[in-house]
Amino acid sequence: MAGTGAATITSGEPVALVLGAGGARGLAQIGVIEALQARGMNIVAIAGASSGALVGGACAAGKLVELRDWMLGTSRSSMLRLLDPGFGRPALFTGDRLVRALREVVGEPRIEDLPVDFTAVAVDLVRQREVWLRRGDLWDAVRASFAIPGVFTPFLLHGRELVDGGLLAPLPITATRLSGAHRLVAVDMHGWPHAPPGEVADDCEDAGGESAPGVIGRWIGRHFGGDADGDGKPDHHIGLTETMARALDTMQAQIARVQMALDPPELLIRIPRDACQFYEFWRGGELIEIGRMQAEKALDAAGY
Repeated sequence: MAGTGAATITSGEPVALVLGAGGARGLAQIGVIEALQARGMNIVAIAGASSGALVGGACAAGKLVELRDWMLGTSRSSMLRLLDPGFGRPALFTGDRLVRALREVVGEPRIEDLPVDFTAVAVDLVRQREVWLRRGDLWDAVRASFAIPGVFTPFLLHGRELVDGGLLAPLPITATRLSGAHRLVAVDMHGWPHAPPGEVADDCEDAGGESAPGVIGRWIGRHFGGDADGDGKPDHHIGLTETMARALDTMQAQIARVQMALDPPELLIRIPRDACQFYEFWRGGELIEIGRMQAEKALDAAGY
């Protein structure tokens, strides 16, 4: 849908793209970008928080296809192996293996050298304020932006302890205003759910029916999927980490609504908040298609 009272975007006009925070739902933004590009949208600036920074960084580097293909070719078990436990650290995982894999897929560009203006948004945990990362190593900025407290360890950058940008800016609209684009497209990751409120999103095996490997799979199930007895079958309650994720999601949804009310975009695309659970990055194909469908629906409704 278009922002209330907002002017429409003409074909080829420079636009800024805002990609929201939403865990694995952020992969839907790959499909959104593909749909926008297919309609001739000229994306000249991107701002992203958390998984939105991951997708946005790859897009700004001209490597969105490579990221998409890697996601589609990575099984559930392979994705889980990229989660290196943060023993003795203030979070479950360090994120080091994941970032190394992303560097191999996308390369190691510096933000100031990217062909598209890019801003990754993080939060300074000590000073309690947003940090806009617009220079330096791309993956250092993205790693800081997706440091979900308790899930990934804080990232030390320029002497600051940085965590997930979605804490204060789940839809970082303001961060795009440094670009030369005067039209704005935003992707909100907290759309109305497909399932009735309160129902847990269905779990999904990867294409080969492969389950999570051994000990780490059972551990992930207990802590993330509500599988307290580790038998591979979800129990009828939400696990501790999923409860934390839902609480964070609720907070982010409210902040995003305020951000959109203060600075409405010309085009708003919403991804259903129950598209997947926040850690299900192996559902890339399904999520990318959801993003494409939601983008096309919004574009059609707005007359693009």
